[in-house]
Amino acid sequence: MPEGTRAGHPVHWRCFGTGPESALLLHCALAHSGAWTGMAEALSDRLTATAPDMPGHGRSGDWDGVRDVHDLVTDIAESFLGPRTHLVGHSFGATVALRLAETYPERVATLTLIEPVLFAAARDEAPDLFEANLDAGAPAARHAANGDWDAAARAFTGRWGGGPDWTSLPDAARARMAAQMPQVMATGDVLNEDSKGLLAPDATAAVRAPVMLVRGGDSPPILGAIHRGLAARLPVVEDVVVPGAGHMVPISHPDAVASAIRSHLDRAGDLRAEAG
Repeated sequence: MPEGTRAGHPVHWRCFGTGPESALLLHCALAHSGAWTGMAEALSDRLTATAPDMPGHGRSGDWDGVRDVHDLVTDIAESFLGPRTHLVGHSFGATVALRLAETYPERVATLTLIEPVLFAAARDEAPDLFEANLDAGAPAARHAANGDWDAAARAFTGRWGGGPDWTSLPDAARARMAAQMPQVMATGDVLNEDSKGLLAPDATAAVRAPVMLVRGGDSPPILGAIHRGLAARLPVVEDVVVPGAGHMVPISHPDAVASAIRSHLDRAGDLRAEAG
């Protein structure tokens, strides 16, 4: 696994595939770059993909608790962004991918947003779901305010983890996720209030790449509202639903997601050929 300093931070990353096209894969909170293994291997003939570990995740250096989390992750991701990169993000990573596509549109060939947790996009689309999501997140926020990071992690993964029950996880895994929770909780203003302006009309209008949204058919309803809110703002959007999948769809259904991305890349190539 390569390592180096990116945006002033010690970062580890993985490389997948030997395909002719470049991709950058941005994982979700509480995961690491290895989460992309199944999906990336299914696309290894098409893509040469780079997947960095976020600060405080995988083998990258810990977040210092000072620098803005979204800014730091975005700056690190930008350092891996080539001249024409297929950009794929999941959950929190998808919000970073959107920001990159808005800021560096000429460097993004296609954009795939898998279950982006930009809850602010659902505020006008489904205000009832937006408020219900805030209520559902209150227990984790309350535990965090009390400094009980273990309970905060248990509440958070209970909503979004999609994996084994908390009590069945190894002690080391629970401790790691509890240690990551301050970083997770520091992103609330970005996700709920759009403090980075990702939904501003001039920001979304800057995106040039064809966009595909991917979500699980069994994911919380607010994800559908987020997708509708984004589709109303972004150009050239397709919304793909993977039956039987939840929020962790790129991990639980890697082949289905890989197939959708392959088709997305094919369509983007056809559009470029028609335009050329």
